[in-house]
Amino acid sequence: MKIALIGTRGVPANYGGFETCVEEIGRRLVERGHEVTVYCRKNNYEERLPDYLGMKLVYLPSLRKKSLDTLSHTFVSILHAIFCSYDVFMVFNAANSPCLVVPRLLGKNIAINTDGLEWKRGKWGKSAKRYYKFSEWLATKLTNVVVADSRGIQDYYRSCYGVESRHIAYGAYISKSCKSKLLESIQLSPKEYFLQITRFEPENNPLLTIQAYKKLKTDKKLLLVGGVPYESKYSDLIKKEVSEGVILPGPIYDKDLLNELWCNCYTYIHGNEVGGTNPALLQTMASGCFTIAINVSFSHNVLRDAGIYFDNSVEDLTCKMQWALDHPGLLDAYKERAVEYIRADYSWDHVTDGYEALFNELIGGKHQWRIPRI
Repeated sequence: MKIALIGTRGVPANYGGFETCVEEIGRRLVERGHEVTVYCRKNNYEERLPDYLGMKLVYLPSLRKKSLDTLSHTFVSILHAIFCSYDVFMVFNAANSPCLVVPRLLGKNIAINTDGLEWKRGKWGKSAKRYYKFSEWLATKLTNVVVADSRGIQDYYRSCYGVESRHIAYGAYISKSCKSKLLESIQLSPKEYFLQITRFEPENNPLLTIQAYKKLKTDKKLLLVGGVPYESKYSDLIKKEVSEGVILPGPIYDKDLLNELWCNCYTYIHGNEVGGTNPALLQTMASGCFTIAINVSFSHNVLRDAGIYFDNSVEDLTCKMQWALDHPGLLDAYKERAVEYIRADYSWDHVTDGYEALFNELIGGKHQWRIPRI
C-alpha cells in the first residue's frame, strides 16, 4: 500500500516524539513491502535527502512563526498529497485537523494521531487554547479513525466527544550503557546525577525539579536536558534558579550521549503533566532507570508499579528524591519491572503492527467515514 505520513518536521528524526515515531514505523513499513512517503519541513533540513531508510521524502516550506509553523506546513503537504495516489493519509497532531477538509471531500482514507492535550500547555494564550480544543473536536469529525497513544487519551476522547479511538502506543528500544566515557564531556560520572529530559515548559515542571533538588543535601548533580525553540518567561525563570550542582547543557541530539545519560543516571524525574504516552518516559524505562514520575493518570498508565510518584509540589518531590537517596538497595526491582513492561508492550515492531493493521482496515473499508452530527 502507499502511505503518506504528514504533520511532523520529518526524518531523519532530530527533534521530538512524532518524528521518531514516523522514522520507526516508516522504516518498518518499508521493510514489509509498503511504499512510504514522509513530508518534511524544508527549513529544518540543510541536507535534503531524496529518501531515507527506504522512505521517500518530500520537502515543503512552512511559515516560521510559532503559531503557524506546523499548520502551514501541513496545509501545503496536504495540497501536494491529494494529487498523489496514496491509499492512506496518516496525519500527526490534532492541531492539523483544519487541513483535512479537502482530502475529506475527496474521500481519502484519513487517520490522525492526536498527541496529548495541547490546550492544557501553559505556553498558549486563550485564543490558542480555544483553537486546540476546536481542532480536537474537528479531528473527530473529519477523519476515519482517531489514534490515541495512551489509554488516558482514549478515555478523554470517549468522554468529551463520544468517540471510540484506536489505541496504538508509542515505542522504545531497550538499551544499555556501552560508552560511559561520553559522560565526561559534560563532567558527569555514572550514578552521580539526577536527570530530566524535557522541553522547558510549565506543564513539564523542570523549574519545580530544580527547586526540589536545591533542598537536598547531596553531592549528586542535577542534569536538565532541553530548552525551548522560543524563549519565554518560564525559561528565564529556570536560568535564574540555577545554582551549584545544576547543569543545563541545552538540547542534546547525539543519540549515543543521550543513551549514556539515561542508562547511567541515579534517578530520572518525569514531570510531564500533559499528553499521552510520553517518549522520554518510555526511553527512561527502557534504559533501566529508577523513575520518579508526576502523579497523573498518564504517568500511571505507562509506568505502573515500576517507579514512584510525586504530587505537584516542591516539598513532595524533594521527599521522593531523598527517599531514592536513602534506599539505593530498593531501586533495582523497580528498574527491572520497567524494562519488562517495555519489552512486553512498547517495542517498535509491536507499534508498527498496530499501524499496519489499521491501514489495512482502512483500505478494506472497515472504517467508513459517515457524515457527523454537528
